[in-house]
Amino acid sequence: MRILIVNDDGINAPGIEALARAALKFGEVWVVAPARQCSGMSQHLTILEEMELKAVDFPLPVAGAWSLDGTPADCVKLGLELLPGRPDYVFSGVNDGWNCGYDIAYSGTIGACCEAVLNGVPAIAFSAPFGEGYDIAEAYMPAVIEELLKCGQGAGEIWNVNFPGGDPRGLRGVLRDRRIAQTQLYKGFYSARADEAGRQMYSQTVKFIERELAGDGSDVAAVLDGYISVGKLKNFLL
Repeated sequence: MRILIVNDDGINAPGIEALARAALKFGEVWVVAPARQCSGMSQHLTILEEMELKAVDFPLPVAGAWSLDGTPADCVKLGLELLPGRPDYVFSGVNDGWNCGYDIAYSGTIGACCEAVLNGVPAIAFSAPFGEGYDIAEAYMPAVIEELLKCGQGAGEIWNVNFPGGDPRGLRGVLRDRRIAQTQLYKGFYSARADEAGRQMYSQTVKFIERELAGDGSDVAAVLDGYISVGKLKNFLL
């Protein structure tokens, strides 16, 4: 099996190494990832600018690895041309921050998967809580990958996997067939300040929604309750 790995946190993010380590158990792994942080890019493509491609010395024995000064979707699109043959799967992540609820609309991790399925390649997205490490993801990712590869997926479908944080021994289990919460996990708001030149500047900060607003059976409820959330997304173009 040939697997193309991308992410939106950048080529040097620890999450992409964690995903590559798990993927190597299933076949030949190639990596094409953004040269910089690209969170919130969704399926944005670089149209009017050139992108620099660099071969990188990846810390695992992958078949090849590059950084691209572009977006996650760019990495998939170009990666399909760089590889010696068509990949059987695109894996995206492991993202530093959950991708569930309505926040998936903004996600570069999910955007990379959308680009994959638009090109006829099945895709799986992996995410973990922001700033909490990848202990549970690394412990359970191989088993989750094996299960999802056996299940397969229909045209345009994307598996979306979110791991909770904490000690793997405290994991409450895996919840499958999670629906997308009909709300955002991260509620954003803007704060204003005047800079030294007197300009009005705005920046966004976020906080988690309350658990009771997530809705039982949803992806957001699963991760907030300490479970691995597994669900399917459908690319709206297919």
